[in-house]
Amino acid sequence: MSYSHQITAGFLPLLDSALLVVAKERGFAEHEDLELTLARERSWASIRDRLAVGHFEVAHILAPMPIACNLGLTAPAPRMIVPMALGLGGNGVTVSAELWRRMLDHGATEDLDARTNGAALCKVVSGLSQERLRFAVVHPYSGHNYELRYWLAASGIDPDHKIEILVLPPPDMGDALQEGVIDGYCAGEPWNSFGTLKRGAHLATVKAEIWKSSPEKVLGVNGRWGDAHPEALAALLRSLYKASLWCADLANRQELATLLAAPAYIDRPAELLLPALSGVLPTGGGETRTVKDFFVPNAKAATFPWKSHALWFYTQMVRWQQVAHSDAHQKVAGNTYRPDIYREALKSLGIAMPSASAKVEGALEVETPVGSSGALTLGPDGFFDGNLFDPDRVEDYIATQMQA
Repeated sequence: MSYSHQITAGFLPLLDSALLVVAKERGFAEHEDLELTLARERSWASIRDRLAVGHFEVAHILAPMPIACNLGLTAPAPRMIVPMALGLGGNGVTVSAELWRRMLDHGATEDLDARTNGAALCKVVSGLSQERLRFAVVHPYSGHNYELRYWLAASGIDPDHKIEILVLPPPDMGDALQEGVIDGYCAGEPWNSFGTLKRGAHLATVKAEIWKSSPEKVLGVNGRWGDAHPEALAALLRSLYKASLWCADLANRQELATLLAAPAYIDRPAELLLPALSGVLPTGGGETRTVKDFFVPNAKAATFPWKSHALWFYTQMVRWQQVAHSDAHQKVAGNTYRPDIYREALKSLGIAMPSASAKVEGALEVETPVGSSGALTLGPDGFFDGNLFDPDRVEDYIATQMQA
């Protein structure tokens, strides 16, 4: 069969690659006259490099990474745009059984509350003499790194001096924890479930507790290719949006787990993927907890590329001294996310979309209908410490964070 467009997309074997997998396997890409080829990679650096040299046109990618590329923080780096997010939430912070026992002694609870368990971890860290706990994240320019650091700092722990943070591929984290190489990690699914079910670890908290309705992976697009092929990109966005609706349908949960479990994709048993898809997470020791909105593929504008998300990631790059703040840098970060492309590509679907391109993050304490029709609901989107991020006051926010 001859297709109008051919696109190769890179991805890592993670639950939040679901939209790309479903777009291909359930025929949504084909319906858009699009030949979609998926290529599995082991590391985010490889995804970035293959985008840069043109092996991939697009990729399932860490939400902050395109911003870092456009700021010149990583090389080789293509100019990248983000015309779509691939869902909200999906991460967790998992700790060793030994560290969890010590946290329990200081008041940690099984309910995954970020404030309570962060305070318990702070007491553990305060009781250490020379020893530093070691936590792993998937990449320096990752939501995992920034949400882990945000949680630690807001809990009274200096992540640069009281904790050692290193980078590991997600599939290696459970084994590293069991072997005592690290004390904890922040990763996407299925690697928290793998740690708690297969490596004796314990879930400490989740992304949905640290920052509700927060972004995780996005569609990273080689900017040169995107500029030259707007019709192909629009077709891909439509197929991914239709895939997000399919993923959000609870009736498809078992089939989705089976699709993702295939050797070409995550290559792990479907039973390991179902907890995150259902929101009933194994926390360790045979216990489970239901987490509302753990992974959201479609609701709450989950695929919309908010400029406020991009700017929050930028503030964390500044906070942790990865880049100096300037008006020019802020502009680059904000312009990496492209809600204009999203709106244009999806307008033919007649879906409810946000009228604004940015919002005050943390302002919505409950689920809130927005727009004149009320067809779209957003929130809650709060940070666990109660702080707000106003994208119109980036410099003030950075100043406050740097003083914390």
